[in-house]
Parts: sequence; C-alpha cells; structure tokens
Amino acid sequence: MDNITHSLVGWALGETGLKRRTRKGLAACILAANMPDIDVFFGAAPWAPLATHRGFTHGLVGGVLLMPPLLAGLLWLLDRWRVSRGSTFRSGLGTHFGWLVALSYLGAITHPLMDWQNSYAVQMFAPLSTRWYHNDALFIVDPWILLMLGIGIWQARRRRSGGPAIAAGVALCAYIALNGVISTSAREAPSRGAPYARPDTVIASPQPLAFWRRDLVWRQDGRVASGTYDPLRNPTALTSYTASQPDNLADPLVRRAMNATPRIRAFLRWSILPMAQVTRHGCKATVTFGDARFQRGFGARRFMQHQVLVDACG
Repeated sequence: MDNITHSLVGWALGETGLKRRTRKGLAACILAANMPDIDVFFGAAPWAPLATHRGFTHGLVGGVLLMPPLLAGLLWLLDRWRVSRGSTFRSGLGTHFGWLVALSYLGAITHPLMDWQNSYAVQMFAPLSTRWYHNDALFIVDPWILLMLGIGIWQARRRRSGGPAIAAGVALCAYIALNGVISTSAREAPSRGAPYARPDTVIASPQPLAFWRRDLVWRQDGRVASGTYDPLRNPTALTSYTASQPDNLADPLVRRAMNATPRIRAFLRWSILPMAQVTRHGCKATVTFGDARFQRGFGARRFMQHQVLVDACG
C-alpha cells in the first residue's frame, strides 16, 4: 500500500488509546507502520533479499521480528536526549520502553499484512523463502480506506475517545474481508465459464474506485490472457476476456537474456508473471521483459527491462 495508508493505519492504531501508554507512543505506531519500506534505500545491496523491495524488511523475520526493537531503541534514545536538554512534554506521560517495543511490534505487523492485500505482493517469509504472497483484495492506493481511516482519526481526536478509531479499524477489517471474498470468486471465474481456462497463476487486481471490479491476468501452459470480472453483472463468470498470447520465456534468446545482467536477474526475482518480447535487428536482438500484471495503464513502462543481445543470428 502507499505510505499515506500505512501512516493512517498506524495513526488509527494509536488513537484507539494506545498512544497514551507511553511518551512517543503515537510516533512508534506510525513509524513502525512505515518502517519496512526502508528497503527502497537498499536497492544496490549485495544481498538479494534486502535489495528486493517487499523482501526481507517486509517479511515476518526482518520487518516484524527484528526491526521493531531497533525502532523502539531509537525512540527511547531520542527521548533521553531531549530530556537531557531540559525539554518538557505537554502530554505529561512518562516513557516506558516496554510499551515502545510493544507498539513498534503492533505497528510493524500492519505493514506486511496491508501489503499482502494487493497484487504487488510481498515475500512474507523472506529470506527463508522467495515465494510471493498476494491476496488481491485492495488497490495499492484505495480511496475508500483513506476516507474511513481519516474520518475515524478525526472523530477520535475531536471527541478525545478511542471509539471512532476502533470503529474505523473494524470497518477496515470488514472491507478487506469482503474484497477478499470477491477476489477469490474472481480468480475462479476463468475456470467456471468461458474461456474455461486452467491457469497456473491468476492475479485479480481491484480497480481504484469501483472496488468490486477486478482486472484479471492469468498464465496457462506458457501463455498469458486477461479479463475483467464484475460480480454485480455476473458473480460466476468473466464479463470479458482476451485471447491468450505466448509469454516467450522458452525462446532461446530470452533464456540467454535472463542471465545477462544483475538488473535483469533482479527484475525476474521480483516478477510474478514475467513476459518477454524479442525484436530483431539483423544479428542483434532486443529482449524486453515485462510483468503481465502491469502491461497496461499509466506507469506500465516502469515495469519493463530491456536487454540487447549481439550474435543473435545463430
């Protein structure tokens, strides 16, 4: 999810009353809810799980088990430094390191759980496993979540009560559960009706405003197809679908290009539904890698990698 959503989730968690357990309690909730995204600064790291966005820092080992005590320690040291300089605190709260740790853990676990909800996916068990997990329940920037959390936080602060924040949290969980059911039905639609596919992998991405609709893409026997699903029109079948096209991953030139550079290898570690296109120029060839999840719409070019091969005539 986007960092505004992660921040609001942490903020709502704090507004339930947890922020008053210790000084810097709200900071612990919000910062911990964003902390796993620190991996965007480590794209050049020599260790693949750390260099992979939504890898080690988003997993239950790195992001949930190891990092929260580090955040709590930094907040505690910052607080001690401010106290040593004679700072006063309007909240009147004391600092309790145990609660800083607990709130950091609570905030941190919300991050992979929220990221799991969209099709961008998360390596939940990195570095023990490189498998990507995705629930396909939420668009990566969901305006309905921003609205419900924003109202809950606003009302909690206005009323000075944790009730509205708790209500917003319950509404968020119900919204995710509803969308999870819709996505499960959407993933089954290509098999239940036309085109009667038997996919190896299916992604069902929600649309940003019409949250009940799904844009599907699936792979079967080295071919990729896409479709749309709207349960309000037909709860058991696709509303439309395209003819499948080859992913070209078995092409010898594509196989060569897959291991040509660390950049390409990193892209393929991240991609769930890789595809390739080969363009020949005499004895040179350009292999363009993409991910079928992001072949259309704004920003599609961001998810492409090109590799030029010489000696492609053999």
